[in-house]
Amino acid sequence: LKFLPIGPSGLALAVAAVPATSATEGQSTAVSVGSAVASFYETLHSQPIWFRAGANTAAIAQLTAILQRAPFDGFAEGPQLAAQVQAAAAQATSGKPDDIANAERVLSGAWVQYVQAIKRPTAGMIYAYPVLQPQGDRADQILLTTAAAPSLSAYLASTSDVNAIYKQLRDTAWAEAQASGNLTPDPRLLANLDRVRSLPARGRFLLVDSGSSVLTLYQDGRVVDSMKVITGTEELPTPLIASFMYYITYNPYWHAPDHLVRKTIAPNFLHGGMTYLKSHGYHVIEDWSETPTIIDPGTVNWKAAAAGTVHLKIQQDPGPLNSMGILKFPFANPQDIYLHDTPDHAKFNLANRNLSNGCVRVEDARRLGTWLLGHPPVSPGDTPETRVHLPAPTPIYLTYITAQVRDGKITYLPDLYGWDRKPPQFASN
Repeated sequence: LKFLPIGPSGLALAVAAVPATSATEGQSTAVSVGSAVASFYETLHSQPIWFRAGANTAAIAQLTAILQRAPFDGFAEGPQLAAQVQAAAAQATSGKPDDIANAERVLSGAWVQYVQAIKRPTAGMIYAYPVLQPQGDRADQILLTTAAAPSLSAYLASTSDVNAIYKQLRDTAWAEAQASGNLTPDPRLLANLDRVRSLPARGRFLLVDSGSSVLTLYQDGRVVDSMKVITGTEELPTPLIASFMYYITYNPYWHAPDHLVRKTIAPNFLHGGMTYLKSHGYHVIEDWSETPTIIDPGTVNWKAAAAGTVHLKIQQDPGPLNSMGILKFPFANPQDIYLHDTPDHAKFNLANRNLSNGCVRVEDARRLGTWLLGHPPVSPGDTPETRVHLPAPTPIYLTYITAQVRDGKITYLPDLYGWDRKPPQFASN
């Protein structure tokens, strides 16, 4: 775990990378769910959900259909549970209290297992704040919320849809499967559904997709704007992150990556000396703190830096040559990933925009700043690293989507990062 400030309040919350669910955990689910469902009805003396005023045949049919489709949610046990639901519901037509009570619990148990499956955290995703993980996966929470729904059938449908991106991918794949008769989901589809599982169904948020290198702005499931971005290379992929953005930074410094110091800055200093450093606004600094000590370049072994045996920290002043451009969009995460402007816009015309060291360069920083602030971004002055807080914290999600719906069919982009085959693993500290 690593603890980071959560913005203006200065409180601290844990940052965690979520591992994939183990087979052992999956095998124990049915037993624990059965106990939790029994406790729900016995301890809370809860009213029936599925047989409140006789059998809710529409909701039972809806549940059955959801479970039959569940392998396309990554829940392979769904069809088996659907058969159990159908058998228990049929037995309940006897009208015997014991049969009805049994069917009530069978249906509730099946629904709880399904909801817990679709509310799993995304494997490999770094959640900077626990509240950004999928919520409401306790059996009692699921059943109490379901029991309170004004329309049971509508609630089942909306819950199973997860979010707009998830629904479109899954439902398109399910329709193709039914048409072809091949009811085995593509593992690539399931990997993509897992990576979009954590996105909200409502509210305002940013989505950075390193699969297509596009940033999309959402409001209540609708796309309100989008722009090209430059994301991480195959060797330095942009991580999966869920976080909040609290402020934007005007006139940012740029901290040169070690490989660029070695390959570009140090050799250019050996050729151009102090003139090169001054013309580019470069300084050698002692550390990456907000007020670092500046080191005299004359005391540095630049040949060793070019050879990679000495590692320098180079900071670039704000200005027209600054690699961060005019705006930086930070958010808490242990990988030091952020969004930023860039003076080099030619690369946005490229089809393959996986070109960065992991951070995200945005095509139109002013337009993004306007959406975040609610008005055009205007720097308060020339002071470096000037922070201006947003009207409200804005969720940001960095993910990797290689499955797309085109002309009503699922197509797949090249899997540059290899994450369709194996979930990513990121260090959390």
